[in-house]
Amino acid sequence: MKKILYLLFAISITAHAQYTSKLSIPEIMQGEDFVGYLPERVQWSPDGKFIYFSWNPDKEITRSLYKVDVATGKIDKVSTEEQKSRAYIGQYNEDRSRMVYDKNGDIFLYDTKTNKATQVTNTLENENVQGFSGDQKHVIYSIGNNLFSWSISSGVTKQLTDFKSGNKKADKKLPAEEQWLENDQLALFDILVKRKQQKEAGEEERETLKPDRPLEIYVGKKRVSNTGVSPDMNYITYRLTTSAEDKSTEVTYFVTESGYSEQRTARSKVGSPQSSFEMGIYDVKKDTTYIIDTKQIEGIYDKPEFLKDYAEGEFNPKYDEPRGVVIHGPFYAKSGKAFVDIRSDDNKDRWLMQLDLANGNLTLIDRQHDDAWIGGPGISSWNFFPGNLGWLPDGETIWFQSEETGYSHLYTYNINTKKKKALTQGEFEIRDAQLSNDKKYFYIQSNKVSPHVSHFYKLPVSGGTMAQITSKEGNNNVYLSPDEKQLAVLYSYSNKPWELYLMKNKEGAEMKQLTESTTEAFKSYEWKDPEIVQFKAEDGAEVAARLYKPEKANGAAVIFVHGAGYLQNVHKWWSSYYREYMFHNYLTDMGYTVMDIDYRGSDGYGRDWRTGIYRWMGGKDLSDQVDGAKYLVDHHGVDKDRIGIYGGSYGGFITLMAMFTAPDTFQSGAALRSVTDWAHYNHGYTSNILNTPVQDSIAYAKSSPIYFADGLKGKLVMLHGMVDDNVQFQDVVRLSQRLIELGKKDWDLAVFPLERHGFVEASSWADEYRRIYELFEETLKEK
Repeated sequence: MKKILYLLFAISITAHAQYTSKLSIPEIMQGEDFVGYLPERVQWSPDGKFIYFSWNPDKEITRSLYKVDVATGKIDKVSTEEQKSRAYIGQYNEDRSRMVYDKNGDIFLYDTKTNKATQVTNTLENENVQGFSGDQKHVIYSIGNNLFSWSISSGVTKQLTDFKSGNKKADKKLPAEEQWLENDQLALFDILVKRKQQKEAGEEERETLKPDRPLEIYVGKKRVSNTGVSPDMNYITYRLTTSAEDKSTEVTYFVTESGYSEQRTARSKVGSPQSSFEMGIYDVKKDTTYIIDTKQIEGIYDKPEFLKDYAEGEFNPKYDEPRGVVIHGPFYAKSGKAFVDIRSDDNKDRWLMQLDLANGNLTLIDRQHDDAWIGGPGISSWNFFPGNLGWLPDGETIWFQSEETGYSHLYTYNINTKKKKALTQGEFEIRDAQLSNDKKYFYIQSNKVSPHVSHFYKLPVSGGTMAQITSKEGNNNVYLSPDEKQLAVLYSYSNKPWELYLMKNKEGAEMKQLTESTTEAFKSYEWKDPEIVQFKAEDGAEVAARLYKPEKANGAAVIFVHGAGYLQNVHKWWSSYYREYMFHNYLTDMGYTVMDIDYRGSDGYGRDWRTGIYRWMGGKDLSDQVDGAKYLVDHHGVDKDRIGIYGGSYGGFITLMAMFTAPDTFQSGAALRSVTDWAHYNHGYTSNILNTPVQDSIAYAKSSPIYFADGLKGKLVMLHGMVDDNVQFQDVVRLSQRLIELGKKDWDLAVFPLERHGFVEASSWADEYRRIYELFEETLKEK
């Protein structure tokens, strides 16, 4: 009997020992200390001789600024003295002979021929540069809410605006009885009349001699921002914000230097009152102001489609009052013609409209409408950021990006002929675009080759063939030199972290590596290049995923769910989830098959994929995970009863929905910093996808895990930072109470007192992932 027990024990030890890894969780969770501090925040010097970047090759306490000599490739740390004196790339004048930039709150003028900078201001105020005037003779900058011009030739500074809080004091009117007495006094005493006349004459003379000053513009309780001046300096535009009286949430800090708990104000919740905005125009010559009337905007009274679900009787498609909007711009041609980018507050419409500054009239150029929400690369899903757009040199053609075809592409529109032209087309996206110095070409970042790689291209402004400049498979983040002859490139591949390269701005030119950032410990491991696979979803869609296959599988699988905010993780470059990537290598060493899915709502696949979660988070984004699990069972030998799931933020939310609504698919799950109830998240993100709780309660009831907690069957571990001011700790506390009241037993909560949404400390990361690994070992290992 003893011999049999010994043999069984030996077999068990041998079975466990067959899975080993050179990695350890505490080691890989050190983050940059293990991988290496990769180059970031790349900038060229204005003369093109140096590339500056943030780096920390020696593992010092903080990162430092480094520079590489383009001619020699030599890398040096930038001294404090050089940091104080170096010039930044700012805004150029038309012939690029001069450049203006702000630094440490002061304005500098840079001569590109002599490579010398002249300090324009040196004050305690914080000045922000806007650029050159249309005649190139003045530098325009702002201090607070007000605009100023500085004459390059004379050095004279002129204040262009005078915004004042409060209301202008009206001339004091005497009460009737006091006015009668004054009139009677003047009728009786000639000396009083004479003295009054002398006083008024003196005041009139002083007013006549008074130098020209900008109009005092009183804005009451509103805030002024986004001030701008027309090229001829005859018009000044500004945004007025009426702040909402919303209720902010608070975050409690329990571990503090003082030893006392502290309350800190955080964001408000979705559906709370929102600020409203207006655009004002100051006509300098007429010395008067007016507000742009938004009632003239096409479709401004349109109700969103989802409200039909709540209509009683016949649906009225129009509001009684115009929807609120945010107006970006104006964007000026050299001729002074202007257009604006207007976003509706509900983010279902975007209008590009020509603006007549003399009267505020708006003429439609392009309307982009989405029953879900406006977004996509080069367009932005946030109302406070305009898209990629501008004027071509002819002064009558604008360029912009639109998802008109379902993918974000480049377009032009001629305001005279009213003709719109697509410059790019196809089932790919223009990720970014900018005009060349001579305005003859667009430089473009695009995933044209594949959704999983990103290259740099050159395209004539008239359209035609996109010439591919970069050639290395992966991601090529390009920074053009000031003369556009060279490219600084941050490049990475799936298993190769970001490094800085240099290449000529020429198709297929060789990229020369400048930095070597990874540590010896990191390089000692053979990091896996995950396979990109496609599987069919329940609705027939092809879903992309990264697959990590072990050399010897243990029959169990883990599905990782990336976060959102519109993000992609199935690609061939170094992931922003690099700790998770290393953890997946570790899991694979230990016999697990790992899958990472670009579910509905992910970035990189066009409009329909982007908005596939509209009004139902936890719908197709979750069924994509379930279908991925089925794919693993059908094609990769995974045991259907040994599949786990985990993720953070949106990934944590999906994990909860998986454990509550698909408990027969997932044996266990780890939900990190997860949203448990969307009615408690922020407005900007959530209202785009689910509208607001009051208007669209159906969407929130379908999408919030807290309503489905009774479905929990498997083992759930929740992990959350207590000072998370994004997905706040209250989220997981409320769900915990719900699980307690439901009598659920197989769940745990781990809290991290000093961590916000994005964990920082290696000890927290290590503790978090130790718990995740132990969960899968406990629940997914073959019994």
